[in-house]
Amino acid sequence: MELIKAFLEQLTRMQWSDYLDIIAVACLIYWLLPLLRTTGTSKIAGVVTAFLVITWLTDLLNLHTLHFILNEMLTVGLIAIVVLFQPELRRMIDHLSSVKIKKFLSPQEETEQMVPVIRHTVAACEEMSKERIGALIVFARDSMVDEFAKTGTVIDANASEQLIRNIFFPKAALHDGAMIIRDGRVWAAGCVLPLSDSKRLHADLGTRHRAAVGMSEATDAVVVVVSEETGVISVAVGGMLKRHLAPQTLERLLRSELCNEEKDQTKKLDLLQKITKKDKGGA
Repeated sequence: MELIKAFLEQLTRMQWSDYLDIIAVACLIYWLLPLLRTTGTSKIAGVVTAFLVITWLTDLLNLHTLHFILNEMLTVGLIAIVVLFQPELRRMIDHLSSVKIKKFLSPQEETEQMVPVIRHTVAACEEMSKERIGALIVFARDSMVDEFAKTGTVIDANASEQLIRNIFFPKAALHDGAMIIRDGRVWAAGCVLPLSDSKRLHADLGTRHRAAVGMSEATDAVVVVVSEETGVISVAVGGMLKRHLAPQTLERLLRSELCNEEKDQTKKLDLLQKITKKDKGGA
């Protein structure tokens, strides 16, 4: 009875801010914890901003209990963010650490390195298109693609038309996966790429095309696809898929994306617009 009496006396002494404090804590437990369990990159800024704003409001409104809880959570907030968003933070750190200094020091050398690789790739894609041989070729740029290369077999060889065609020959051991070209060399083959779940993709597109778009969504890579069913050549960049490319258009697009001498923004936009107009009927 004394406990109940003390509890009732405490209720009579409570102010409106105390009741609001209790409700806010309940909402924190019910709504905020599920939010913290999510791992989307966009949630990082949202969670941090929400904590800072709510902490400031609780201090302003004298919500002592909630303010104490949030202060304690902010004390270990950095550790919590690292634990909760570890995959996303790792990708961001990988991207920042993967900036290639040599691009700034010797851009002309990089261009000279990529031009023959592009020519060999275009020639191989043209022949594979005629023969209806499927292919999936990833040109890595600044984003780290190590996790995808690890799913395949490391080759580390000079890129050539013959090598590309041999790898994607239907009876070859690595023909089903993707080839990754980095720094002008065939780095790995038989790699598994993430599939896109975009609703914009045509329902008729197969796994290769969805993997190409998925890779271009997850990284800044340029991905070339040759359809096994139709022989159509496509390129995925930034989550967009350009289809029905002629060999000459493919070469221009790859040079625009991969060679510094071709990286004038106006030229790139004009090229993409021309390809888009030409491909209005495609998915």
